[in-house]
Amino acid sequence: MQTGQITTPFGRRSMTLASLKGQLDLSAAKSARGVDKWKVFRDISEARERFGLQDRGLAVLNALITFYPDNELRPDLALVVFPSNTQLSVRAHGITGTTLRRQLAALVDAGLIQRRDSPNGKRYAHRNHDGEIEQAYGFDLAPLAARAKEIAEIAQDVAAERTRFRRAKEALTICRRDVRKLISAAMEEGAEGDWEGVEAMYVAALGKLPRSATRAQVEATLDEMALLREEVINLLERQLKTTNSVGNGSQDGCHIQNSNTESSNELEPSSRREQGARSLEEPKNVERLRPMPSNEPVKAFPLGMVLRACPQICDYSPDGEVRNWRDLMTTAILVKSMLGVSPSAYEEACNAMGAENAAIAVACILERSNFINSAGGYLRDLTRRSERGEFSLGPMLMALLNASGEGRRKVG
Repeated sequence: MQTGQITTPFGRRSMTLASLKGQLDLSAAKSARGVDKWKVFRDISEARERFGLQDRGLAVLNALITFYPDNELRPDLALVVFPSNTQLSVRAHGITGTTLRRQLAALVDAGLIQRRDSPNGKRYAHRNHDGEIEQAYGFDLAPLAARAKEIAEIAQDVAAERTRFRRAKEALTICRRDVRKLISAAMEEGAEGDWEGVEAMYVAALGKLPRSATRAQVEATLDEMALLREEVINLLERQLKTTNSVGNGSQDGCHIQNSNTESSNELEPSSRREQGARSLEEPKNVERLRPMPSNEPVKAFPLGMVLRACPQICDYSPDGEVRNWRDLMTTAILVKSMLGVSPSAYEEACNAMGAENAAIAVACILERSNFINSAGGYLRDLTRRSERGEFSLGPMLMALLNASGEGRRKVG
């Protein structure tokens, strides 16, 4: 029995170093451990794209495997099968000769089978007096046994990648539904805000997704859509809190009464003495008559997203990089002085937006500093709008991401 020999192809097919390396690796991988040929075939079917195979290639490989009589492939035995092209074509569901040759070459290039060509290029076997095969020429299935573990690992990786892709598409579907329905609810119920602009951002985000998208493209769109969803929820939440504040203030005002029954105006006493008594007795009720804007800071956005939208802020960090929110806030303090933002303006921004969001605002201003005449005045304007519930950082970050061509997979 001759096994492990190095052979060269017959006819015009040239020998390559890759083919030589494959045969040497196969000889070094010989072992007595057998594998189930159909399990190996299922793993190859799962990972066919990694091996550059088409469905026709799998059909040809399946046909080759059927010519080996045992279910177990053992690398220490001769695993050469020698069917004719006609026999192969029949078992491969009648594919043409040209297609058959092309798919056989693809299987050889993928390292799943090897050629054992005879002197005349025909496929046959020499048998002894007992009918046992002494030497066979055809296709060697030994690589399937030698690479069974590697093939199984590739198949597992492909299955895991497919699962991640499916979950990313599911998450994007849910996020799209949330944003679409929230925008529709806001428009139908007359909520304040530029909902047409928000809808335009929604359409633009989906427009970047190609018909046959990769997982990276789906996740990039998911990041942008999740940011938009968070922004829409924040806008609606602030409006609801403001509405509740105004409604509660009006109800409390109905219970304010003047103990002086002779006064013609219960809410405005006619004398200074009565006004002084009222200011001592009812300061809390009077204060609740004034609806206060909702100044609760929105949640900070993901740090990785901020750094992708505003990469210049990292250049001013003492360590040359921004690793966490503390680094960002420390760097923002340095940058605001460089931009000419006064300490009082920055303090007001921190009080209105929160320290993290104020740092994000400074990073955004730095990124657009060439287009802003007065950084301090611009930050004060953002602060006033934030106090009135008319400003959020989401659209600004999304605009910077779109302008820079980013909006890809988040890194933080």
